[in-house]
Amino acid sequence: MPSRLGLPGSGWLAFNRQRSTIIKKMSHWTTIQTQIRDIVALRAACAELNLTVLENAEARGYGTNRHRGDYVIRLNGPYDIAVTRQADSSFTLLTDWWDGHVERQVGRNFGRLLQLYAVHKATHEARKRGLSVQRKLLQNGNIKLNIGRI
Repeated sequence: MPSRLGLPGSGWLAFNRQRSTIIKKMSHWTTIQTQIRDIVALRAACAELNLTVLENAEARGYGTNRHRGDYVIRLNGPYDIAVTRQADSSFTLLTDWWDGHVERQVGRNFGRLLQLYAVHKATHEARKRGLSVQRKLLQNGNIKLNIGRI
């Protein structure tokens, strides 16, 4: 989370779609290292993408491949995203990237999903501090948040 959020006055945050790195590949399944710690913000991001989040479910992959997650983001195509809690309370996203099914819905390396997660998390934290938030979609696909005093 950028430090400007906690500063007095106003500021803006722009979230880039390409914020993740691939850390592990297994067959078609790929794990992406993220900084997801707030399941409520993740659910809000999924809702904005018209996706459902299930608890303690199996994510679908190629053929009969399945992966259990603490949460599963049910996608509209044949594959899903497993969301697994780590020892440090962060969450790992795991999916089968084969044939572009997942990328079309959540962006390359979860870019669109992570962008919306960051927007919802930053908005929630700002409002908790009594700040106003205005959101604007930029032409390049980034989202700009104007955060300031009410």
